[in-house]
Amino acid sequence: MNNLLNDIEFDILGAVYFVEPFEHILEECNEKTAVVADVLKQLIHKKFIIPMKWDEEKKEFIRSFIYDTDDMRQYHYLATKDGLMAHNSK
Repeated sequence: MNNLLNDIEFDILGAVYFVEPFEHILEECNEKTAVVADVLKQLIHKKFIIPMKWDEEKKEFIRSFIYDTDDMRQYHYLATKDGLMAHNSK
């Protein structure tokens, strides 16, 4: 596993220590929407971030095992333990 992060990966991981919406990540990273969406997908694939959906019944965010890669705005995101470790090792 390659824990070396580029600047945008580092910034995105720094923005999702807590469950955060896509818009928050955009604000924190100051990058184009398409770039943030693509890097998020890569970080999800590396298991550094997990997509989250609001569960109205439970009144909390739950892990979304399936997500729509064409509409990243409909999810919230959270760094995993591996993602936090990679972020803190830079």
